[in-house]
Amino acid sequence: MLVAGLPGAGKSTLLERLYGLRGDETLPVPAGRTRVIDSRQARNWWGRYLGPLPPRARVPLIYTTHVWRIARAVLEGRDVVAHTRGTWPRLLHAFAWLARRRGGDVHMILLDVDPVTARAGQFRRGRVLTEATYRRHCRRWRPLVERARTGTHPHAASVTVLDRSAADLLKAIRFD
Repeated sequence: MLVAGLPGAGKSTLLERLYGLRGDETLPVPAGRTRVIDSRQARNWWGRYLGPLPPRARVPLIYTTHVWRIARAVLEGRDVVAHTRGTWPRLLHAFAWLARRRGGDVHMILLDVDPVTARAGQFRRGRVLTEATYRRHCRRWRPLVERARTGTHPHAASVTVLDRSAADLLKAIRFD
C-alpha cells in the first residue's frame, strides 16, 4: 500500500495517526506482518551521520535509502504501508513489478490536497522544497490523480483518492 501525495499533503501525519509513529524512528516500524515505512525514518537515520551536509547532497542518499527499504520489505514478502510522493511513474512501475514477482499487488491511497494547502504543510514542518521542485511535483501529480479517477492507473491494482477530510476519517489499513 503506497500512501502518495504532494510534499506537505499529510502522508507522514496519516501514518503517525494510524500506526502511532512518533517521527523520531530511524528504521521501518513493524505492525504485525506489516512494515510501515516513512521517509522520515531514512532522514533520521542519515541525520546521525551527515552532520551539516547541505540538503542537495542529503536528499539522494535519503530517498535511495527510503526506496531500498520499501523494495526490501516487498521482496521479503511483507505487507508494506509506505509513504511516497507518487510523482515518479518509473518508481511506481518498479514497486508494482516487485510486488507481482512476490505474488502481490500495489494498492495506492492518493492524498489529493490542493497545492496551496500542501505548500503550507511544508512550511509547518520546516522542510520546504524549492519552488521549481515543488512545481515539478504539482505538474506530475494532477495527471496521476486524473488517471486514478478514471480507473486507468497502470501500476496499481486499486487506487483510493482521499481529500484531507476523508483521510482524517480513515481508521486503519488492513491486509486481508
